[in-house]
Amino acid sequence: MPKIEPFEKYTERYEDWFGQNEFAYLSELKAIREILPDGVGVEIGIGSGRFAIPLGIKFGIDPSMKMLEVAYQNKSIIAAAGIAEKIPLRDDIFDFALMVTTICFVDDIEKTFLETHRILKKNGRIIIGFVDRESEIGKFYQQHKNESLFYKIAQFFSTDEVLSHLKNAGFGDFKFVQTIFHPLPDVKNVESVIDGYGKGSFVVISAKG
Repeated sequence: MPKIEPFEKYTERYEDWFGQNEFAYLSELKAIREILPDGVGVEIGIGSGRFAIPLGIKFGIDPSMKMLEVAYQNKSIIAAAGIAEKIPLRDDIFDFALMVTTICFVDDIEKTFLETHRILKKNGRIIIGFVDRESEIGKFYQQHKNESLFYKIAQFFSTDEVLSHLKNAGFGDFKFVQTIFHPLPDVKNVESVIDGYGKGSFVVISAKG
């Protein structure tokens, strides 16, 4: 079953995070922009559209109707209810697919990647933004997950684990960027984006199908 209960019940509290952590959010957007390809894209786990809208992505899916109701307020968004393991879209139609902090809420990460591969055109790319479990913030979330309405149901992954699942789903040609090098309360400006992984808490992977 999709892990949507906290997003259905506490939609406003989820949205509040972006205001309370504005510079972390803007740093994540900056990192994704640096690695996002051209073309027509879809966001898997579009939520309220917090990433799709500023990134110019018009299409998305999400299992939470409460979150989609927020996204629908932006008339440019075309989104459908659906889960990542069974995407309600045709084969070979998108140049890229974006997932931001989505993988920690799916039931089956490998099935999710296989489904994403299916909807991508030949040589299309998957873009995944996530908090690395081995990072400073990732370790904090792990230690305090039972105190969070949202992360208590999440499963965190290391970058190497995500890479392994991507390879199993047929992806290759990996590219990495990373950002957020301080604890969230200390992020007072938009942080730098550098190549690779292992230093920043927020990692973005681009891989070719």
